[in-house]
Amino acid sequence: MVQAGSAPGIAAMGIEGERGVSAIFALTSSESKRLIAKGVAALPEVQRAYRQGWLVIGRGTTNAYVAEEILGVKVPKYNYAAGIICDGMLTVTKREERLLPYVLYKGQPMDMTTDDAAKQFGADDVFIKGANAVDPEGNAGVLVADDKGGTIGGALGCLAARGSYLIVPVGLEKLIPSVPEAARRCGIKRFKYALGEPLGLVPLVAAKVITEVQALAILTGVKATHVASGGINGSEGAVTLVIEGTDEQVQRAWELVRSIKGEPPVVRP
Repeated sequence: MVQAGSAPGIAAMGIEGERGVSAIFALTSSESKRLIAKGVAALPEVQRAYRQGWLVIGRGTTNAYVAEEILGVKVPKYNYAAGIICDGMLTVTKREERLLPYVLYKGQPMDMTTDDAAKQFGADDVFIKGANAVDPEGNAGVLVADDKGGTIGGALGCLAARGSYLIVPVGLEKLIPSVPEAARRCGIKRFKYALGEPLGLVPLVAAKVITEVQALAILTGVKATHVASGGINGSEGAVTLVIEGTDEQVQRAWELVRSIKGEPPVVRP
C-alpha cells in the first residue's frame, strides 16, 4: 500500500504486493466509437434487456457501432444517423437514406417506432441514445432539428417516469464545459442565422453516460484519464488517454486498444 507522505499516483493501486503501471495512447474518433460500443455491449443491463426485455438502439453513428457489437451485424454508419455534423455544417441525412433504428424484444426485431416501444418499457428495459455533448459532470446533450424533440423527445418522458435505463454512448471529443448552459443557449426558434440547421439541445442529466473512460473500466478494469485532444491528418477529434492499473489490467487494455487501431472513419457515401 502507499505509505503516508508518499507521492500521489498509482504506486500500489490498492493491491497488496503488486505495483501499478500506466500507458498512454490516442484514439481517433472512429476508434473511440468502437471502444465505447464494446463497453456498452458488455453492460449487464444491456445484456439482460437483449435477452429478456425491450432494447432500443436509437439512431446515431456511435449507436451504429453499438448495434454491430450487440447484434453481430454490419451497419452502414452514415445511414444509421439522422442529425449529423458533416463538411463543417449542421445538417441531417435524407429521410430516404436513413435506416430504421433497432427495436428489439427478447432479441427479436419488432416492427415498431422507438416512441411506441418506450411505452412498453419497464424498469429493466434499455434505451440507448447517442449524444452531441458531454460535460465534466457527466451530463449529456442531444442536438435536435425536429421541433418536437426527435427520437429523444418522444421517449424521454416514458423513460424518466418509469425509471428505465437510458444509456448514452458519447466520445470525449464532444466534451463541453456545461450541458445545462449549452441547452439554455440553443433553440430552433432562437437563431436568426444558422450554417445548416438551427438546433435545440436536449439535456440528459440522469442518463448512464459511457465515454472511453467508462468503456475501458468496464472492459478491463483500468482507470483512464483524458489528458489531451485533437490532431491532424485524420486524427482531428482524437482523444489522448492515460490508463493506470495492475500490469494485468493494463496489458488487457493495451491489447484491446491495439485491436481497434485502424478503425476506418465514418464518411458520407
